[in-house]
Amino acid sequence: MSLSFLLQIETIGEDAKGVNDISLWEILKGSKEFGNEGIGTSGWIILAILTLMLGYTVFIFVERYLALRKATKEEKDFLHKIKEYIVSDKLDSARDYCSRSNSPSARMLEKGISRLGRPIESISASIENAAKLEILRLEQRLNFLATAAGAAPMIGFLGTTVGMVAVFIDLQNAASLDIDVIAPGIMTAMITTVAGLIVGIISYVGYNFLVGKIGKVVYQMENDALEFMDLLHEPGK
Repeated sequence: MSLSFLLQIETIGEDAKGVNDISLWEILKGSKEFGNEGIGTSGWIILAILTLMLGYTVFIFVERYLALRKATKEEKDFLHKIKEYIVSDKLDSARDYCSRSNSPSARMLEKGISRLGRPIESISASIENAAKLEILRLEQRLNFLATAAGAAPMIGFLGTTVGMVAVFIDLQNAASLDIDVIAPGIMTAMITTVAGLIVGIISYVGYNFLVGKIGKVVYQMENDALEFMDLLHEPGK
């Protein structure tokens, strides 16, 4: 039994040079020339799930990145112009100016301007509620990235488990120990693990990058809200 196993190792060593020439697609679909039967059906199903997750992850990252980049672009002297309109008692002009800006801070201050004439507490509450809605809008679909960052590696490890179970089943049913018997299960285990880790890493990095961008937007909104409230607290306002 031991001599037979050593002979198999020698054979594998002699064919190793040829195996290095197999492309990834040949590994996936199976290369009969090199005695590789590819990954099993369960492996293809897991890879399909991970591919869909990766596609949606990339879509969310690009869409949110463009939206956040647009949100960080605030018109120069935005608050200065708002102050001029309010001091001149041109509230309609101030609201129109905010609506044309189309940034989170502008939409937030537009709510505050529409409440001018009411108690300061009411104005502050309307600005705070508008800010919460804007933050929720900025964070939409980010929960999928957080979920994919943790779920994708687990799905990959599920493929590892399925692949190893297939290896033991094939070994149990095989008449002799042969590399062609265990290759599909091992391929399923390794490829799904790598795919799951790739999707998880991309999702994790993308999520943290977008959270950092959102933090900058929130800081800008808080600063604009404080300056607006300071303006209202000035004497004569």
